[in-house]
Amino acid sequence: MTALDDTVKTQVKEMFKDLKNPVKLIVFTHDGLVKVPGSECQTCQDNRLLMEEVASLSDKISVQIYDFAKDKDNVKQYKIDKIPATIVEGSKDYGIRLFGLPAGYEFPTLLNAIKIVSTSNSELSDRTKEKLKTITKPVHIQIFVTLMCPYCSSAVAMGHRLALENENIWAEMVNAQEFPQIAQKYNVFAVPKIVINEKIQFEGSLQEDAFVQKVIESINSSV
Repeated sequence: MTALDDTVKTQVKEMFKDLKNPVKLIVFTHDGLVKVPGSECQTCQDNRLLMEEVASLSDKISVQIYDFAKDKDNVKQYKIDKIPATIVEGSKDYGIRLFGLPAGYEFPTLLNAIKIVSTSNSELSDRTKEKLKTITKPVHIQIFVTLMCPYCSSAVAMGHRLALENENIWAEMVNAQEFPQIAQKYNVFAVPKIVINEKIQFEGSLQEDAFVQKVIESINSSV
């Protein structure tokens, strides 16, 4: 059983030729042996398979698997509250997270995260980088997506780029279809839906300057 067909594998291998530094895909899943009522994970097996297959396409990528029910210390360390979860980690944890299976239109989101972490290049403008240096408080960005949304991947990529540039920012892709209760909590009726620090919410994939402005507003907001 494979997650990717040969054509996609060839394309991904070509993209991965530009990778520079090692990347670790840290996957939180379950082994299928421990059953906790209410914690079923329909896509955990598929997510693990996808990450292992992607990692096999480059010697720069490795995979670390943790069991959500058993590896409590690691769950606490990485602040994981739902599965499947994937962390794209380089020389350190940049706060780049994917909750849910990044298939469909979200597959490029995974590839982009690997690329920017490996190259240490957020591809953001110098102006944006200067603005991000002023952020000294924690910023939590949740980007709700669906696998059929063609605009969602660019929104997630923006969040991940910001996280790469500033250690106070962590950005999460959240598959709204896999976590309906969370999506309901934030009134996710259209995607991409972005929630920043539980204060600022908006829909749509904003341009770089506008996205950064929303991040700054979330810090200054007293809501």
